[in-house]
Amino acid sequence: MADESAHHREAKRDLYGLLGLPIDAVDFRSLIRAMDTAVAKREPFLISTPNVNFLIKSHQNVAFRDSMLLSDLCLADGMPLIWIAKLLRVPIHERVAGSDLFGRLKSRTDKRLRVFLFGGTGDLAERVGEKLNAEKCGLECVGVLNPGFGSVEELSSPEIIAQINASGADLLAVFLNAEKAQAWLLRNHHRLTVPIRAQFGATINFEAGTIRRAPPLLRSTGFEWLWRIKEEPYLWRRYWKDGRALFQILWSCALPLAITARLTRREAKFAVYPDYNDEGVTLGLAGAATAGNVDSLLPFVRQAVIDNKCIKIDLASVEHMDGRFFGVLMAVRRQLARRDLSLTIAGVSPRLRRIFRLNRFEFLLADR
Repeated sequence: MADESAHHREAKRDLYGLLGLPIDAVDFRSLIRAMDTAVAKREPFLISTPNVNFLIKSHQNVAFRDSMLLSDLCLADGMPLIWIAKLLRVPIHERVAGSDLFGRLKSRTDKRLRVFLFGGTGDLAERVGEKLNAEKCGLECVGVLNPGFGSVEELSSPEIIAQINASGADLLAVFLNAEKAQAWLLRNHHRLTVPIRAQFGATINFEAGTIRRAPPLLRSTGFEWLWRIKEEPYLWRRYWKDGRALFQILWSCALPLAITARLTRREAKFAVYPDYNDEGVTLGLAGAATAGNVDSLLPFVRQAVIDNKCIKIDLASVEHMDGRFFGVLMAVRRQLARRDLSLTIAGVSPRLRRIFRLNRFEFLLADR
């Protein structure tokens, strides 16, 4: 039953591919509604919050990228991602930051979530937990643990997992560095019983008051990084390194994609040609594999999943592919992986292979 629910949820995702990242087109209202549903059903619900640093790391670290590919929702937590989405005509319009999500959950008056605070330095988590309970807000702290600076393996001991699970929390808020947090969440995904899991990064510092968050104007205009450097001067090295890498990605991938998208005709009629056999199903696609044509493909995917069949997608007759279709490929890959089934992509022309490369989704072609 839980497996069917997960597949249904996956099929409903409005998921897009953005330079190798999965990004959901979701606003705060629908996000919180999805979280409440997962809490009510006590279903695992992993949220990732990609920003520029996540984008850069995902191109360098396969395991880190996989942690987002396996997430139930990926939020655009960074204005540069919104700008890139606009450049590439991907309809991601709203920044959904982890810190803002934490604040909105706090401010709710109609429902209260039990939260476990994991990580942070010193006694920050304990202080934030006491503050939450003193305020009687939308978050009730039911557990706190600062595990120190051990490895992912050391932080995954049976004692640590048991303490988190015993709390009965609805939300597990992780305050480790991005790579360690994502690796830890992925490693312990099937051992945790807390339904909502997410890495909230610097939120713990904002909530404790040790670091002031940037004013709303700087956050909305994409210059929050300047404020962060003022508050935490050591961050300039990370922002400088990420900025250089981002410029290279924009120049070598995003701009060529934007030009290609504006020169490509997308009116070609789309069709799906299924071929069923004992080993699986081959879905031959023709025309423009774009957002407007996604609904034509999904019923065939749904039936293949129900029949427990591997899927081969033949793109030999596809003329163009956009971000929404890359999102569908990632979603199909994830649905099949849940059942130990494979997705194979074949018939990729040199022109279409270039589109995969510019979108940083070459790894989808390597899956067998």
